[in-house]
Amino acid sequence: MNRVLKTTIAALVLASAATTAMSQEVTIRVHHFMSQKAPLHSKFLVPFSEQVAEASDGRIKVEIFDSMSLGGRPGDLYDQAVDGAVEAVLTLPGYTSGRFNRAEVFELPFIMQDSVATSKAFYDLIETELQDGEFEEAKILAGWVHGPGVIHSEEPIAKLEDLAGKEMRGPTRLVTDLLGELGATPVGMPLPKIPENMSKGVISGAVIPWEVVPSIKLQELVPNHTELSGDRALYTAVFVLAMNWDVYEELPDDLRAILDEQTGKALSEFAGQVMVDADAGGRGTAEANNIIQLDEAEVARWIEAAQPVYDRWVERASGEGFDGQAAIDQARNLISDNQ
Repeated sequence: MNRVLKTTIAALVLASAATTAMSQEVTIRVHHFMSQKAPLHSKFLVPFSEQVAEASDGRIKVEIFDSMSLGGRPGDLYDQAVDGAVEAVLTLPGYTSGRFNRAEVFELPFIMQDSVATSKAFYDLIETELQDGEFEEAKILAGWVHGPGVIHSEEPIAKLEDLAGKEMRGPTRLVTDLLGELGATPVGMPLPKIPENMSKGVISGAVIPWEVVPSIKLQELVPNHTELSGDRALYTAVFVLAMNWDVYEELPDDLRAILDEQTGKALSEFAGQVMVDADAGGRGTAEANNIIQLDEAEVARWIEAAQPVYDRWVERASGEGFDGQAAIDQARNLISDNQ
């Protein structure tokens, strides 16, 4: 075989391989715990799937599975991505208590001031520290926070003392710790369990952001809602869109580049904005109810009452090998830098 023929054959082989790679298609299943009515499903994941499909000329297909339809409990989601049971998940790290201690800093009471700025700040921390730290088992495609946590209750909560003895649902360890310090009887449970437990009288209230209210019809279950005035948030919770590492790394180079372009800080910021927009809509569904706004003087009392939550978190951080107060200062600075 002469040199010209060999060169021609080699070129054809390379061209064929390139064509095969360019024609390869992948499907990414995203599993989550919310209903199809939830804004993070309809306003975030659905547009994200459409954007990825368009950017890849249909070669990346994102299939969304809501309401734990692929099995398991909400607390199992992160490990489903780690283990490869699904390609990706949307979940709250706080559902696996004690595992993501560093990420919890953004969930401390009254830290969050703006969900878009805080979402960008959280992704900055993921990119610089957490991806190679406590999130190293999965590729984090985006990280964000929801809007200010609001108290929704059977009886009106207009001052700190009104919480005394009330059975209040909290989503994460830090929030249940906060509720206890504020005088309530905290009950930890995932979001889908709220309506049933509220109807049965297991809880007399719940703390969730406004955006979630319509999806579980909470405005029909309780008549009172308490929010804080000013730029303070009672609490927030961090979310991640996490992908199995093997699936991510085995993507063809061009598809992985497209996925990188469609995710990261820009997607995190988009998720934060979805939360802002959805809060406005969720609040609108409860306008006929009693919406209470705590004034600045009352909020100051709540902040003071919450100080032991900070003290315990800083002490626990030391046991986990990092400086808790430095982490708090860093989180506040990151939020300020992103405003």
